Amino acid sequence: MTVTDLVSYEDALASYDPVMGLEVHVELGTKTKMFCGCSTELKQGANSQTCPVCLGLPGALPVVNEIGVESAIKIGLALHCEIAEWCRFARKNYFYPDMPKNFQTSQYDEPIAFNGYLDVQLEDGEIFRVEIERAHMEEDTGKSTHVGGATGRIHGASHSLLDYNRAGIPLIEIVTKPIEGAGARAPEVAKAYVAELRELIKALGVSEARMEMGQMRCDVNLSLRPNGTETFGTRSETKNVNSLRSVERAARFEIQRHAAVLSSGGTIVQETRHFHEEDGSTTAGRIKDNAEDYRYFPEPDLVPVAPAREWVEELRKGLPELPRVRRARLKEEWGVGEHDMQSILNAGAVDLIVATIEAGAPSDQARKWWMGELARNANETGRALDELPITPAQVARVATLVAKGDLNDKLARQVIEGVLAGEGDPDTVVEKRGLKVVSDEGALSTAVDEAIAGNAAIADKIRGGKVAAAGALVGAVMKATRGQADAARVRELILEKLGVEG
Repeated sequence: MTVTDLVSYEDALASYDPVMGLEVHVELGTKTKMFCGCSTELKQGANSQTCPVCLGLPGALPVVNEIGVESAIKIGLALHCEIAEWCRFARKNYFYPDMPKNFQTSQYDEPIAFNGYLDVQLEDGEIFRVEIERAHMEEDTGKSTHVGGATGRIHGASHSLLDYNRAGIPLIEIVTKPIEGAGARAPEVAKAYVAELRELIKALGVSEARMEMGQMRCDVNLSLRPNGTETFGTRSETKNVNSLRSVERAARFEIQRHAAVLSSGGTIVQETRHFHEEDGSTTAGRIKDNAEDYRYFPEPDLVPVAPAREWVEELRKGLPELPRVRRARLKEEWGVGEHDMQSILNAGAVDLIVATIEAGAPSDQARKWWMGELARNANETGRALDELPITPAQVARVATLVAKGDLNDKLARQVIEGVLAGEGDPDTVVEKRGLKVVSDEGALSTAVDEAIAGNAAIADKIRGGKVAAAGALVGAVMKATRGQADAARVRELILEKLGVEG
């Protein structure tokens, strides 16, 4: 990989002001493609989910997916956009092997939604408004697999394989207006915007928006201009960035790269860039075409889309509680601070905690287990929280067993470990591993007597008023019972037997 010259981030911002534009593609969760009846399930063999329409065969006529239009309107409304009374599709003409028609059916100067905004919250609580230029409907391309090279890219490959199953899957492209005024926080704003947009898309139920699966991906456009000037610089476009962290890293890297080129008297080339996860760098792709190079013209095979105002208002009334409003409500209900709520959001735990509470767990216990033991396991195994093999109902059951006194925290952690290992539900794991708290007063009393007898010096200290020393005896009893005693009850028994008030 070519080594790219960079300046420090601080030096870049000392001389230049970054301007961003973010283009986010969202793959809709419809059952069929945007203009034909082919399934959007991509689990079948290559090229098995195609038809004359999505292959662009002569004489095939497309038909618009109504759910795709409805999803686009919902997204537009949630982004505070105006919804067009009349719009139409266009042909975006360019050749690439994974484009079976040699054009992409998209929208150009007549999008379905336009002039909106999304308020995003930064880590310190500051609210930054990102203006939305447009949200428009289009179709995805197929998939190219380049074989024989070291990088998986076309350069150096011996041949390429084409799978058109993905061609025609509905996409919504959401394009921001130029994002100005973020300064040094531009990469953070980019990450926060994509994170908030992802939560909004999931709340609307129009897509799972899983970035790691390509269901949502971001193109990061970035340019620099000398501080104190208004004219935009030449932009680069880092394509198909597929994680929140990578969006931030791509913006930061491009700021440093642009500044290095400009500071040395060079010229920025308007081009696409590839992002590299391994080191956060970008490399050149192709010279970026301008809109006129795509030779847009109205799609003659599709009628215009004219959403009835009554339908639009019906969809507006049916919008769910939006993520920022919901978070504010949950933050108040749970009694947590801004930092804790941000941590929960970053971990992807909000919905899991809500579902655990709905299954019967107190909110503090739901947060404790998801953000503690389960978050640790997710980090160790490299999985997202919602990929762990445990359900909110099972976590709620663990919390209930703790509340009833059948488990203490140590035993509960072992139960969760068993559930994650596939040993069954919490009650099954408790039974198989024999993990219930020892609640037999006779057995506890005997264990306490043995601990006192075996630690006479400590017992004398407690009798002498050093109540804190009881912890050592509690530890001895817990060890003798393999951690299955109720520590609070053990302490009570120790103090009772030694005639000391706690």
